[in-house]
Amino acid sequence: MAGGVIITRMVIDMDETKLRTIEQLQAFLVATPQVAFKAHVGGAGDDNQRYEHISRVLARFDYAHRKKRERGVVLAYLRHTSGYGRAQMTRLVARWSANRAAQRPLVKLYRPPVAPFARKYSALDVALLVEMDGAHEDVCGPAIAHLLRRAYCVYGDSRYERLAGLSVSHLYNLRNRTDYQAQRVEFHLHPGSVQFHRPTQGPQAERACRIRAHRHRPPRRPGRVKGVYHITCVDEVCQWQVQACVQGISEAYLLAVLALVMEQFPFEIKGFHSDNGSDDNALAESKNASVVRKHMGYSHIPQKYAKPINTFYLEMFNPWLNLHRPCMFASETVTAKGKVVKHYRHDDVKTPLERLSELCAKALACLKQGVTLEDLHTRATAHTDLAAAQAMQRAKAALFERFNASGTRTARAA
Repeated sequence: MAGGVIITRMVIDMDETKLRTIEQLQAFLVATPQVAFKAHVGGAGDDNQRYEHISRVLARFDYAHRKKRERGVVLAYLRHTSGYGRAQMTRLVARWSANRAAQRPLVKLYRPPVAPFARKYSALDVALLVEMDGAHEDVCGPAIAHLLRRAYCVYGDSRYERLAGLSVSHLYNLRNRTDYQAQRVEFHLHPGSVQFHRPTQGPQAERACRIRAHRHRPPRRPGRVKGVYHITCVDEVCQWQVQACVQGISEAYLLAVLALVMEQFPFEIKGFHSDNGSDDNALAESKNASVVRKHMGYSHIPQKYAKPINTFYLEMFNPWLNLHRPCMFASETVTAKGKVVKHYRHDDVKTPLERLSELCAKALACLKQGVTLEDLHTRATAHTDLAAAQAMQRAKAALFERFNASGTRTARAA
């Protein structure tokens, strides 16, 4: 080429397969100390050729079973012929040793990036889950999964078609998603104001995001009673639960309230088991914790509110508990030693009405005269589980506002 210089490069292919012993490798290194081996710059293909060369040499000399001195000779030969440094060669040999048993290549060949899996549950599904969790105040995962199935299978809401097949384990994965946590807020109801707070971070965040009403605490004065008493009555077979409220523990208050409680059970009451203030009734105590304290709180409520609380229980709370709120039912197995072991499976989640419907004909004969399962199911299907829970929450918030308003007036009067 005129006015320029043409540079040609000669490529020599070396057949080194005749080198079979450590002594031959040593002789090769001694004879070619000034000869430099360089790889062509041509991308990943040239690297793969060098990787194949390293793999062949390591396999041919059975590197894994060589002594330390012999391994050093093999590594020196590979560094000399491949052009790699000591650190790079150490990494490649370690990778070859790890993959040798599986007969995989020294390194994986380049593959184009694969598109991520499409999400099965969309943002709409997450919003529906947020709404269901908020209305039921974050009950356990199996209960929420049961409510999502009922929303589609019982009430025919097509929006819940995908969520109807949601597993309990993946439900908690959805609760950990960023878009779920961004939509959850915590409401603190104070006298005269409502404040919004983002949920706290951490493993308890999802359980802390619920409506909490801070009710008025009356001033402590001599001779003042603490407040109302909540009566929990629950059937031990189908967990049909009736809540009531009394001003005090005496016959003057209890007889009328117990009559009201018995009227709300759809079957005849054969007897009562009371713990008499102790903790020997595990079923009732668990309901006190998961239902009463969760929704009514721990603070003392003035006695004058016993009647509006009973009205709330009768009209909103008890129907929601028995027709729409799922419960866990235990499956019992007997061990070889005769011990009864209880297992709580996800398939054992049912509402008290669903459990009552599954009882045999003998148990159904215990229904009160004039009460039928068809009437109970008609009441249950009049409102969806979500609508019933939301109506109960609105009625509870209005009830708590009465407590808070009364507390404000008392504080101003003081």
